Amino acid sequence: MASDIEIAQSVTLQPIVDIAKQLNLGADQLELYGNYKAKLPLSLIDEERIKKSNLILVSAISPTPAGEGKTTTSIGLTQGLNRIGKQTTVVLREPSLGPVFGIKGGAAGGGYSQVLPMEDINLHFTGDFSAIEKAHNLLAALIDNNIQNKNSSLNIDPRTVLWKRVIDMNDRALRNVIVGLGGRGNGIPRETGFDITAASEIMAILCLANNLTDLKERLGNIFVGFNFDRSPIYARDLNAQGAMTALLKDAIKPNLVQTIEGNAAIIHGGPFANIAQGTNSVLATKMGLSMSDYVVTEAGFGFDLGAEKFLDIKCQSAGLSPKAVVIVATIRALKYHGGAELDTLKTPNPDAVRQGLVNLEKHLENAKQFNLTPVVAINEFTADTPEEIAIVQERCKELGIKAVVARVWADGGAGAEDLARAVVEVIEKDDQNFEPIYKWEQPVKDKIYAIATKIYGASDVEYNSRAKADLRRISKLGLDHLPVCIAKTQKSLSDNPKLIGRPRDFVIHVREIEIAAGAGFLIPITGNMMRMPGLPSVPSAEKIDIDEHGNITGLF
Repeated sequence: MASDIEIAQSVTLQPIVDIAKQLNLGADQLELYGNYKAKLPLSLIDEERIKKSNLILVSAISPTPAGEGKTTTSIGLTQGLNRIGKQTTVVLREPSLGPVFGIKGGAAGGGYSQVLPMEDINLHFTGDFSAIEKAHNLLAALIDNNIQNKNSSLNIDPRTVLWKRVIDMNDRALRNVIVGLGGRGNGIPRETGFDITAASEIMAILCLANNLTDLKERLGNIFVGFNFDRSPIYARDLNAQGAMTALLKDAIKPNLVQTIEGNAAIIHGGPFANIAQGTNSVLATKMGLSMSDYVVTEAGFGFDLGAEKFLDIKCQSAGLSPKAVVIVATIRALKYHGGAELDTLKTPNPDAVRQGLVNLEKHLENAKQFNLTPVVAINEFTADTPEEIAIVQERCKELGIKAVVARVWADGGAGAEDLARAVVEVIEKDDQNFEPIYKWEQPVKDKIYAIATKIYGASDVEYNSRAKADLRRISKLGLDHLPVCIAKTQKSLSDNPKLIGRPRDFVIHVREIEIAAGAGFLIPITGNMMRMPGLPSVPSAEKIDIDEHGNITGLF
């Protein structure tokens, strides 16, 4: 069986100017990055056309080590929709180098449902992540420079500075560091650290900004800390927003590539869904909707994380509303949630599938709480049995939900035609009436409680002393009106990664609440969430190689 990269490298890529013709774009409307990649100018966004297009959100059950395949399903569904005559573009996030070299080994889809050029997309692509990293670290340098230079100082209290540095790599050794050592000429010593670039507030800002002007204003609104008089300091106080925006002038533009079957694909931004909003940029989604009848997009991790934030934050911020929702499930993941051991997931186990259905059922309930009726995509693997698949389909039928087998890895768009027809049927019924779970103007604790109890299924929320102090600070700064972007483990509906399936009667523990005033949301941090991952004992980087002709191997 060929690997993902072998399949990708067997495809003859179409020139990106030919792909652009599907969107009625000429070569002069593109900013070319070689023959197979291009930037799309923001002037192409058409707000009137957006109102006539159909947005499809792909989410999933709670992730497992076996993987569920949301990206692969999103790409396969796009190809399937095009095959049944529906002009469709897929809009996705850019992969982060950290997970690519860590566990994933690649994040551009799989098998015959990939976006190409796969190697470029998985590695440096068009430099967006690098620009975000530089803009973030510029602000960090300006902060330390201001602390060091007393003549132009804002009198910043170094103990209150919350802005760390970022790097697009999984590197646990950088989580906590001390800067400014080596004498007076090297700055003022203080504790800080590194986050991964995907966790940067700059990433979240870029993915929620509407244009360059909005981007600059949001960058200026970044909360840095306090001065010694306890007055708040923002990035605009350091006159940082102009230079930061200049670094992002190209990164703000969405990227055009292609699927393995030659369909248009837009890829832009990459915030993680367990610590940020977990969706591609507003601009990329609007770009797709401006030029396509249908747009398929995904939200990271399970419905409780990426989809909730997509609906409560991104859709509310950008005025978007999905016409259909797809929830991806796999037989092996259901077995895992049903208590089966990881090394037995390829062994038929109908009882474990039945036991694991509770996780899928909760995510389906969550979709309905937004007044959305989902379609379940059973992402099929070769070890799945007809009996196991039938168990899922029968239970979904009992719940009034259609469950469709998708063979997107093996068969590409052809394996998603039934799923495509089911999604179109939902859209043409036109009975979706999306409503958010909470209103932004509600008190912060009420917003957190609504998500924790309604979406996660918690019985209550507890706040430690630091989180309570953060709530007082948020109120003092007048930021109570911001939505909440809860940082929580993706492995469980609770904040305990060991509680698989559908936990009940648990309490969500909020240990602190970060302020992302530039992005325009608050980040309640639960459990033991970290913003800098570490590498596994055997990282994927050890399998990635390149030969003398520049051919890359090991991405998968």
